[in-house]
Amino acid sequence: MDNRPIGFLDSGVGGLTVVRELMRQLPHEEIVYIGDSARAPYGPRPADQIREYTWQLVNFLLTKNVKMIVFACNTATAVAWEEIKKSLDIPVLGVILPGSGAAIKATKEKKIGVIATQMTVQSDIYKTKVQLLDPQVEVTSLACPRFVPLVESNETTSSVAKKVVYETLAPLVGKVDTLILGCTHYPLLRPIIQNVMGPEVKLIDSGAETVRDISVLLNYFEINRNREAQEKSDRFYTTAGVTSFQDIAENWLGTTITVEHVSLEETLNG
Repeated sequence: MDNRPIGFLDSGVGGLTVVRELMRQLPHEEIVYIGDSARAPYGPRPADQIREYTWQLVNFLLTKNVKMIVFACNTATAVAWEEIKKSLDIPVLGVILPGSGAAIKATKEKKIGVIATQMTVQSDIYKTKVQLLDPQVEVTSLACPRFVPLVESNETTSSVAKKVVYETLAPLVGKVDTLILGCTHYPLLRPIIQNVMGPEVKLIDSGAETVRDISVLLNYFEINRNREAQEKSDRFYTTAGVTSFQDIAENWLGTTITVEHVSLEETLNG
């Protein structure tokens, strides 16, 4: 047993889609979450900058004595996960491989679409992982740079959001039978995405798939939290405004949470 918390990092609020699934599947585990909304989105940034920011978030989580770190961010996973995973002595999970595996199981016509940030698409990591698992699958990737700002500004149900999603996804409509939501922000736009793509297209939430891997690793390393331990205290941190983060988080998670602001200087200094 290990009663230390699980750490989650993301460029903003998107990683809460992974947290929600963790709360559903493993409600006894304690959470520490850091969302770097002040510097979101990560997708258009250079790889070196994304790597630097991700290390800062990792170092912040390490000061909270976490037993595992989850990259609840596809862009950070694409750019920095391999390097950071090798550098730490605790388990470090990314969201890309679980999403790729789930998509392969779901596709019937072997035509998978991936929507993600510019950096994730540029890295071609989803196509690489999918075709390693099944070389026969055709993968079509599409960058959706306007999606993250919609989510971060809490506009997920607005008429603007519907227009942006419709226009952005037009090149994929009718071309795939399975679509990987390759950014953890995107499930907050899921109803609109499903409506645009059509009911027959299976949407894969890479973050939700990751929680199954979290559970496997907790069991493998025997670091599950004791279910009889004292009441847990989930902690959420944002580098931007607390109010906006809290509004989005509580609406998405369906529960009251405590959110603290952490300055970029604190993050830099761990």
